[in-house]
Amino acid sequence: MAEGPGGLPEAPPPPLELERRLREAGPDELLALVRRQAPELSPAAVQQALRNPYVTSEVIGEIAAQERLLVFYEVRRDLARCRATPEMLALRLVGGLFWADLMAIGLDTRLHPQLRRAADQHLLARLPGLAVGEKISLARRAAPAILAHLRHDPTPRVIAALLDNPRLTEGSLAPLAHGETTPTPVLELIAGDRRWGARYPLRLALARNPATPLGAALRLLPALHKADLKALAGDPRLSEPLRRRARLLLGELKGEGT
Repeated sequence: MAEGPGGLPEAPPPPLELERRLREAGPDELLALVRRQAPELSPAAVQQALRNPYVTSEVIGEIAAQERLLVFYEVRRDLARCRATPEMLALRLVGGLFWADLMAIGLDTRLHPQLRRAADQHLLARLPGLAVGEKISLARRAAPAILAHLRHDPTPRVIAALLDNPRLTEGSLAPLAHGETTPTPVLELIAGDRRWGARYPLRLALARNPATPLGAALRLLPALHKADLKALAGDPRLSEPLRRRARLLLGELKGEGT
């Protein structure tokens, strides 16, 4: 404990005052304060120290040296997500985090790429054990590496959430649109989506996929190019109603009803 005036021990500051000082301290003051108060630091105080823009790997080391603090999940999480945390320490901590925190680390471009990749790998290992609701939340926000696996989920609600993810790319959806083993509800979701159903390559792939529900495929035809309609009209893998509709749009069956 530090000494005050007259050589007497200096009383530690009240918890809220300590948290404020940790958050607002300059570089030298922050390190000295963490060293002096290390035995009394609480998870809330650690959080404020890590929010300080002057936090350094040396400060992190003082905190991590307190074994009692590493018992707290929030301390391990905040250390793993702090840019000043040495990479080896962050990698050691990341494996024990919950899926939502793993996702957050994977998305944080301020962190080292190796740490982000490690978070994604741990998250992928957890995917089979996640509940549907958790997968839906993940699908709405996850990074491309996670989406590449979630796109194969058989649950339409998960795919519907994935279609709203701003990180989703046309290339990620193309294998689903082309795949004849893609579940019918998933193909229908893609075809009916305002954003993705309007993408010409996906529209064409869905129209050419024999697994696409007939109603959804028929709605796609009017926007196709003439050359693609000709190919569809002559594709024996497709149903006769679809091929007939393609011929009608080409004008080859004039005078006949739809």
